[in-house]
Amino acid sequence: MRFASPREVFGSLHFRLTVWNTVTVFLVVAFTLIGVREALRLALLKETDQLLEDDALEMRLTVQEFLPNLEQIEHELERKVSTHAHRGLYVQLLDRRGAVQWESGSLPPVSSVPPPPIVARRPTTIEKYRVVQEQLKDTDPRLYWLRVGSSLAPVQDDVAKLTNTMLIAGAVVLLVSPLGGYWLAGRATRPLARIIDTTARLHPSNLEERLQIRGTRDELDRLSQTVNALLDRIAAYITQNRQFTANAAHELRSPLAAIQNSLEVGLNADRSAEEYHELLGETLEECGVLRDLVNQMLLLAESDAGRLEISPDAFRLEQVAQKSHEMFVGVAEAADLKLRLECQGPVLIYGDANRLRQVVNNLIDNAIKFSRAGGTITVSVRRDLARHAVLEVADTGMGITSEDLPHVCERFYRGDKSRQRKDRSGGTGLGLSICSSIVAAHNGTIKVESTLGQGTTVTVTLPLAEAARRDEIGLPLKNIESSPVA
Repeated sequence: MRFASPREVFGSLHFRLTVWNTVTVFLVVAFTLIGVREALRLALLKETDQLLEDDALEMRLTVQEFLPNLEQIEHELERKVSTHAHRGLYVQLLDRRGAVQWESGSLPPVSSVPPPPIVARRPTTIEKYRVVQEQLKDTDPRLYWLRVGSSLAPVQDDVAKLTNTMLIAGAVVLLVSPLGGYWLAGRATRPLARIIDTTARLHPSNLEERLQIRGTRDELDRLSQTVNALLDRIAAYITQNRQFTANAAHELRSPLAAIQNSLEVGLNADRSAEEYHELLGETLEECGVLRDLVNQMLLLAESDAGRLEISPDAFRLEQVAQKSHEMFVGVAEAADLKLRLECQGPVLIYGDANRLRQVVNNLIDNAIKFSRAGGTITVSVRRDLARHAVLEVADTGMGITSEDLPHVCERFYRGDKSRQRKDRSGGTGLGLSICSSIVAAHNGTIKVESTLGQGTTVTVTLPLAEAARRDEIGLPLKNIESSPVA
């Protein structure tokens, strides 16, 4: 069993979540307890002030009631003070100059009692006492100030008890929160651990396993769904590459075998110059097929890597279609087919004219190959209401079955075996794949619609050039070279 190193433990998300949870809980509890302590202290102080003001009022009324009998006043004040001995209450009577004329027997140390001008009518804290002082009006000249004080010891004792309780609670929280944080972090990171374990088991040769979706719809479920979608794309990409490699090897084998057979025949016996010339011609023809196949596979590889070279420029799509029409009209007549071109005004687009010429050539070539004698092939170029350029190639051929239709743009896909081509030079099954790659590189779309026994329509939609909205449609066609047919 492998044990994690301290660096792995302290650097793990589990540990960091535990620390964050512990610190957060402790800070929240600490601030809460401090707030409760302060709120209690203020509440007790407010209650003390209220009692002190009530006592001051009661003492002032007592003085006013028994004036001018000072002896009776002192007796009543002493009696009242004695009933509040648990609060540390004391009373002083002072003259105008602040000299003490009388004081209760519970008077605190003299150092704790300031002279009259310092103490306001509102309660004030003086060392460990809360003191209030009021001016006596219309009384004996010897009694000018009334000073009442109360000890803060009960308040401080209550706050101290609460503080001790809070310290114990804080210590308990400090001990318990890491355990709770560790447990919560474990629950939070357990799905991540499963994700890591599952992805660690994955291999390019086996991408069938997927992450579990718990149904909680949280971020971890969305992460699992995202990873599963990524695995689906990777698996599809690997499967496509495997099929592409296998199909490419199969397609390359035929011309290579033909070349080898031609060379073996030429070496088996002495032959005339005409026979060698014929063998070399056949070999050269197979080399051409091999070269076209390699070029097509390179184009698709560049498209997969996002490096398909496009030389964009403004040009008129209907002129490209016209060039292709002129190129194939003789081929169509030889196959007893009618090739028509329909253009609804100039259509200016921005892209690579030679690449799109290759698309038009491939679509027309496919239409000729899969059309019956006497049929019609229509090439049309127009603008749609969404201001897109639309190229359509429609034939009246044998059509495509509904089972094959979703796969016609896949590489090397040949569909129904009953749809036999007219000759063995009919291509490699990469034509529509190349068309799709070129159209995608121009931010366009390609759609194939077909009815078995009635025909097929391929629709290419491309964005119009901004210049098409101005009077620039009289631009001459750019130099469009002849493009090979896939």
